[in-house]
Amino acid sequence: MTPTHFSFSSAFILGLTGLAFHRAHLISALLCLEGMMLSLFIALALWALQFEATGFSTIPMMLLAFSACEASTGLALLVAATRTHGTDRLQNFGLLQC
Repeated sequence: MTPTHFSFSSAFILGLTGLAFHRAHLISALLCLEGMMLSLFIALALWALQFEATGFSTIPMMLLAFSACEASTGLALLVAATRTHGTDRLQNFGLLQC
């Protein structure tokens, strides 16, 4: 395993463990998701450069576009939840209620 592969794998695993174990606030969950998406973007971009795969060079840009859409949707949900519940703590959300 190369040091570059190890660093991006560990960044993804670190974001995943942060998402799994540190779910106190919605903003921390969104930041962990963004860290995971950023490590995937950089890994895919370096993979396309390493193998000189010109056909796969658009995939990191599509991932980045979907990541931006995910971030805007997450922030919209954060604003809506803060306005209705008064906080972004995940304990206060009744997920089974309408």
